[in-house]
Amino acid sequence: MVQTLQGTSLEERLAYLEELRKAAPASANSEFERNLDMLWIYHDSALEGVVYTQDELKSAILDQVMSDSSLIPVYDEIRHHRAAIQTIRQLAQKKKVTVDLDLIKGLFAQLAPEEIEGKAPPKYRKDMPLHRLYFHEIATPDKIAGQMKALVQWVNDPDTKRSTHIVRLAAKTHYSLLQTYPFPKHSGKVARLILNVMLMDVGYPPVIIHATERQRYYEALKQGEDRTAALVNEALVASVESTISFYERLTES
Repeated sequence: MVQTLQGTSLEERLAYLEELRKAAPASANSEFERNLDMLWIYHDSALEGVVYTQDELKSAILDQVMSDSSLIPVYDEIRHHRAAIQTIRQLAQKKKVTVDLDLIKGLFAQLAPEEIEGKAPPKYRKDMPLHRLYFHEIATPDKIAGQMKALVQWVNDPDTKRSTHIVRLAAKTHYSLLQTYPFPKHSGKVARLILNVMLMDVGYPPVIIHATERQRYYEALKQGEDRTAALVNEALVASVESTISFYERLTES
């Protein structure tokens, strides 16, 4: 059983959070979601070495008029990322999440529409990147397709779902995706989107690994799935507690 900072189980804290959400006005939920998206995009991008300013995030997410046309690529990247987040949020709300190759490739296509040739499905990575942020071992291009098929078969196997807690299952899926590193770019973002859609599908809040944890995150991926799962657990507890704090402040004001 996962214990939170409050000494109670994660399930108890989630039940309390759900009560707070239901009691909050719709405007508060919208504000929380907007702020969450900015934090999510900021930290997730910072893990990839890209740091956006608050002005860039606000302008892109709030669809404000751009004062500098040179920022169009930056705004496009932010908006593509948010579109992918909205996709997994909608899937989780409908309880229609199946982690398959279509979902994984579809999220990559949303993040990098320029990588799609016409209407063809996205292509896997064809080389071994010489310069990259992640320093763990990754699959050679000839192994990617086979590893991806094996991963989705494992994730969707009834025995896997029965024997593996969803937090562990989501963390291991995320870890396996990054060991394969299937795409020429954004593999990290895709892996974390898959992690979160699996968690959100069963009522957990999304896990946001903060930029301050960047080196620790990279080290966990090198050390193995157990270290990665432990880091995901910590981030999940932190996400639950920070969300509760947001809604508790509403009731105090």
